[in-house]
Amino acid sequence: MRGLYRRSSLWRTRREAPHSLFFFSNALCTDANIDGVQSSRIKVFDRHFRRKQLDRAAWLMRSKDSFVDTVAENLLDRLEDCKKTFPAALCLGGQLEAVRRLLRGRGAIEKLIMMSASSDMVELCRNAERELQTENIETSFMVGDEEFLPIKENSVDLVLSCLGLHWTNDLPGAMIQCRLALKPDGLFLAAILGGETLKELRIACTVAQMEREGGISPRISPLAQVRDAGNLLTRAGFTLPGVDVDEFVVRYPSALDLIEHLRAMGETNALLQRNTILKRETALATAAIYDSMFAAEDGTIPATFQVIYLTGWRDHPSQQRAKRRGSATVSFQDIQKQFGSED
Repeated sequence: MRGLYRRSSLWRTRREAPHSLFFFSNALCTDANIDGVQSSRIKVFDRHFRRKQLDRAAWLMRSKDSFVDTVAENLLDRLEDCKKTFPAALCLGGQLEAVRRLLRGRGAIEKLIMMSASSDMVELCRNAERELQTENIETSFMVGDEEFLPIKENSVDLVLSCLGLHWTNDLPGAMIQCRLALKPDGLFLAAILGGETLKELRIACTVAQMEREGGISPRISPLAQVRDAGNLLTRAGFTLPGVDVDEFVVRYPSALDLIEHLRAMGETNALLQRNTILKRETALATAAIYDSMFAAEDGTIPATFQVIYLTGWRDHPSQQRAKRRGSATVSFQDIQKQFGSED
């Protein structure tokens, strides 16, 4: 990686109907019972292959990754905005090692469970834990699937997930399970990749396949759109939902370096119906088109990563709530008269 640039935006969501469906960019539709019964109508991701990806990433993840560290840091910064402490926390899948390394006492966590579907990733985190003896956190490690959380209900105060939940077949169902694992007034924080991620690679790959093969096959996984993120939190039953969006532009010497970075992060294609064979001429054409369409004057190529940060709380009587409709005691006409608005 040569450079990292960031553009950020903020969306605050309004409450939507809890039964509204959440759509991925390829029209995937999943459904989950709000009481925690999970059901997925369509399987999009190969979860077994996803575990292999994480196993490989655990071996490739031998040096710090500036992009991953930035996302993890931004996610953990949200804990500093909370006056509340979180004695028991669960960290799910994705970039576990970066989250643990950058935690630095935020959230006043006393007990931390680190869980991944990859045993190699769990072992990597276990080995890295030995270098963090200065932090007084009781850390335990678990191999488990985000789609079927082996966590008791009402058992943790905080659930963290950094770049992991966008690989679940039933994202609403996984988030419902996260909510059920939280104690009342518990916090859910997650960072997932959004639909604008790798838009340059999508364009280059599509053009190359059309030219060389006369058609296209899915090479990049479908991702959630920003406009659906608020509905997703509400549908999962979280209160006080918030959605933040960061857009990072990372520059690489070549398309090959981009692919190697994706491998090291465990973010390569894990579609269930993926084409496992990529013709050499198609790969070379993709790299050439990428370079011709997007390369900068210095020869580097940009890659966009859209990161969606999700924040939600488990319901508690102490939380602020909207007033009942029709309960206002002052009319807008009275306010207009009081302030003498010319309008």
